Amino acid sequence: MSPTQIAALAAGGAGLVVLALLPFYIDAYYLSLSISLLQFTVLATAWGLFSGPTRYVSLATTAFFGVGAYTVAVLGELLAWPLVLLIATAIGALMALIVGISTLRLSGLHFVIFTFGLAELVRQLVIWYEVNKTRVLGRYVFVDITQSDIYWQLLALAVAVFVIGWLIARSRLGFALRIIGEDETVAKHCGINVTLAKVTLFTISAVFITLVGAIMAPRWTYIEPSIAFNPTISFQVVIMALLGGAHRLWGPAVGSIPLTLLFEFLSTRFPATSTLIIGIVFLLIVYALPSGVVGLWERVSRRKPEPPVAPQVQA
Repeated sequence: MSPTQIAALAAGGAGLVVLALLPFYIDAYYLSLSISLLQFTVLATAWGLFSGPTRYVSLATTAFFGVGAYTVAVLGELLAWPLVLLIATAIGALMALIVGISTLRLSGLHFVIFTFGLAELVRQLVIWYEVNKTRVLGRYVFVDITQSDIYWQLLALAVAVFVIGWLIARSRLGFALRIIGEDETVAKHCGINVTLAKVTLFTISAVFITLVGAIMAPRWTYIEPSIAFNPTISFQVVIMALLGGAHRLWGPAVGSIPLTLLFEFLSTRFPATSTLIIGIVFLLIVYALPSGVVGLWERVSRRKPEPPVAPQVQA
């Protein structure tokens, strides 16, 4: 390893230590804000794992997020916490496989509409089951998980999503997905199994999103479909990823931090009009920063003039 890489790893390790110790030195409000920042960082980065290279805009985030939350609501008091998370992972992966195999042949606007409809379909199925079978619409979540535990689990999940994203970007799967994003027809002619590649990455992305929903469930104490399957979450994640730049691994994280702070401010100061303002922010980002902050930075960097070369004096 080069000295630069060693220095980068050392800096990253020191940063993780600082973040891991943060709950011991901040009050309840800032801990709650830190949890929100980590939540949307993982969600936006996981969304970007699939949608970044393939350029498929998915609005199914809340479907997997809600499934993870409801898994904890149903099984949280019956099983050990690690086993609950494992079951949530399995359910999210199975759901993603079924959805991916049956729908990833769609593209463009059709895929966007389907994923949005999927989230609403799952929400309505949960409502139907709760009302007709359990006779209750909401569930209480009583598990021995503190706010600090939620923070540390989300931090571990954030590290995992970045490591896996880094490995995928340097693998044959990542190379195949970049070709698919440029031209799916060309990818097929190159011998790439397009369906397998898309379904694999869609499943990996969905598993992370499901785990975020499961880890966040104890934070609410009471869960109902309107909370777990809130469609605003899907749109917020898309806005964050687009602001930062979904074509780079760290781009969604760049967008999630300022927008989480902005949405936190809007929800507390302007609760009645926050959704309208979020829509305006989305339009501004799409038109003003189509490639995100990362894309803007890369364009500015390429335009920097080269330093003048000193003239050579011949003897």
